[in-house]
Amino acid sequence: MRTLGAAVVLAGAGCRDASSPPMTPTAPTAGASRAGTAQGAQAPDLATLARTIPGFGGFYLDAGVPTVYLLDPAARGATERALGGYAAARGFTPAQVRVLQGRYDYRDLDRWFQRISYAAFSTPGVVYTDLDEAVNRVAVGVEHAAAAASVRGLAARLGIPAEAVVVREVEPIGYAATLQDRVRPVVAGLQIRFSNFLCTLGFNAVSGGQNSFVTASHCTDRQGGTEGTLYYQPLNQVANEFIGTEVDDPTYFRNANGCPKGRKCRFSDAARAAYTSGVTFTLGGIAQTSGPNNGSLTITGTLSVTGEGTAVVGDVANKIGRTTGWTQGTVSATCVNTGVSGTNIVQLCQTFVDAGVGGGDSGSDVFATAGGLNVTLLGILWGGNSSGTLFVYSPITNVERELGPLTTF
Repeated sequence: MRTLGAAVVLAGAGCRDASSPPMTPTAPTAGASRAGTAQGAQAPDLATLARTIPGFGGFYLDAGVPTVYLLDPAARGATERALGGYAAARGFTPAQVRVLQGRYDYRDLDRWFQRISYAAFSTPGVVYTDLDEAVNRVAVGVEHAAAAASVRGLAARLGIPAEAVVVREVEPIGYAATLQDRVRPVVAGLQIRFSNFLCTLGFNAVSGGQNSFVTASHCTDRQGGTEGTLYYQPLNQVANEFIGTEVDDPTYFRNANGCPKGRKCRFSDAARAAYTSGVTFTLGGIAQTSGPNNGSLTITGTLSVTGEGTAVVGDVANKIGRTTGWTQGTVSATCVNTGVSGTNIVQLCQTFVDAGVGGGDSGSDVFATAGGLNVTLLGILWGGNSSGTLFVYSPITNVERELGPLTTF
């Protein structure tokens, strides 16, 4: 997707039971030939590429290969200059950047996306809207055929070419809340309790000299707004399991920054809590299980955050959470405006990963492998579909946009 793009209806992959619409944004399958975001290879900014490459239509990874849509193949030279450094960091020469024939200029797609994203959430059954850079189209996810027909009619009224819009029937998304035992020093990926609910500790951080951890905003007593939620690890509300107090959970806003009409928005489902005195923690530490996608909750070691980064479609992303442990899959959509099912909340510019998730995983750390036990922090998980096959996370750039600069390693 784009930088501040598409929209989806989902709810956090977390603590509370919530009925929400799941979804599976389908884009060309980008295989997992490379195990994540290459260390030092920051994802290209699509808006910048649109300004520097004539006829640019989108960029993603296809089976790990940097792939670009161009309206005019003659712009290949500009493409190689713009993406040469990124390609080299991933092990490709500029000449190996794959060029596909595009039909629509990225800037036109962005304009159409903005129009339909603002209006579409008034249509019952809309799950998300997205500028899908992997198919060179605007994409809208819906729950049923009636919503699909309404969206196509809306696109026509907004003056968007019918061929430029892909409408997909998808699942809705719901909140997601061993890794379930008491662990000290505290590391990311562990079970935490607040009130009568369970979530996952996302990552440790220092903010303005204050020792802290970050979890999902909906893993607080009130989502959006700081009310001093108390956290325990792992479960019992007793003194020796008390670890910290919520200190920063920004309120939601309306009628600004691309927030769709009739909705309230934020750029992250994230909140920060301050550790109480005497609680030991490992900055940059993530509880490691025996491996991805095997269902284990047994801690076998510790992964270390050595950097922060962003992912593009086709990258491989991971999460470790209290319910489903370590899961790994391919990034299928980026910068999706994500509507939280059953509420009037839209989380702006979120990322989708085709990987396992379950209730209680909300707040999980999301990361890319960076060699050995080192990882790159990508963001914080908060949502997932009802099938448990797709998770949604707030990128770390969005988290720090709202919580301020964080020292995470």
